[in-house]
Amino acid sequence: MSRYLVTGGAGYVGGVVTAHLLAAGHEVTVLDDLSTGFREGVPAGAEFVEGSIRDAGKWLDPSYAGVLHFAASSQVGESVVNPEKYWRNNVGGTTELLTAMREAGVRTLVFSSTAAVYGEPETSPITEDARTAPTSPYGATKLAVDHMITGECAAHGLAAVSLRYFNVAGAHGEQGERHDPESHLIPLVLQAALGRREAIHVFGEDYPTPDGTCVRDYIHVDDLAEAHLLALDAATGGEHLICNLGNGNGFSVREVIETARQVTGRPIPEVAAERRGGDPAVLVASAERARTRLGWNPTRADLAGIIADAWEFARREQQRKDASIS
Repeated sequence: MSRYLVTGGAGYVGGVVTAHLLAAGHEVTVLDDLSTGFREGVPAGAEFVEGSIRDAGKWLDPSYAGVLHFAASSQVGESVVNPEKYWRNNVGGTTELLTAMREAGVRTLVFSSTAAVYGEPETSPITEDARTAPTSPYGATKLAVDHMITGECAAHGLAAVSLRYFNVAGAHGEQGERHDPESHLIPLVLQAALGRREAIHVFGEDYPTPDGTCVRDYIHVDDLAEAHLLALDAATGGEHLICNLGNGNGFSVREVIETARQVTGRPIPEVAAERRGGDPAVLVASAERARTRLGWNPTRADLAGIIADAWEFARREQQRKDASIS
């Protein structure tokens, strides 16, 4: 069993990956500044350090087998109006982290990347050799970090795997999505089911898709977490392996809403709205490389199951908030 540093481990994905690492018997230190994460999101059994990834060198030493890097600013809209924050946090912070790893002799990295690096896709499903043309500073900073990692592997022998997520959803027990503000479709739909918002906005009904609404590839957060543990085993010195993570199947906005109605048994009002700029009609991943190189086989691809797990978490969170108010 090994010891790992998880940056951003108080967030949604980082917290679930930490839980999987602990369940596998590893020791985990979570480093998070809690700017967007939650202290209660750190699984029991992990050591927690509140701090910036720029200061990772204070804690990294040769006893760590590797780093799993989730710490980043990640709101696409915010990145458009405040790009300097994204270049400073995502690129500048990772530069400091890579330096700390090199100086400490920690030579394995798994990086949380994103499908946003592809921008408007030219083909579907999207493979890792597709053209990268991000349409937001968020995507651009993630792509810049991927380039940095490639250079670090070539120059200094780092063993690295970048995992480019598509749409992560679902929950792992007490760990689920609690972004503030929330921008992801499934938790927004469930907020409408809980009565926390009047309706869900459907942005665009005239896309070239079967029902006119955007199609996205959803992956259960537990499947995603399992890919990270496999990536640790697959990382090879001097190589930067990049893998897409998705189910390879897309679901439209309307399919998500209707499935949520069936799962929750509640009416979910919807309101038609204009298209948002930069929203591609279809974003679906080819995860063949992850299957081949990592041995990854997602087993929770059912949309109803993904939403059911998210719904259970959302209801518990609502009950917790109601109890704290009363």
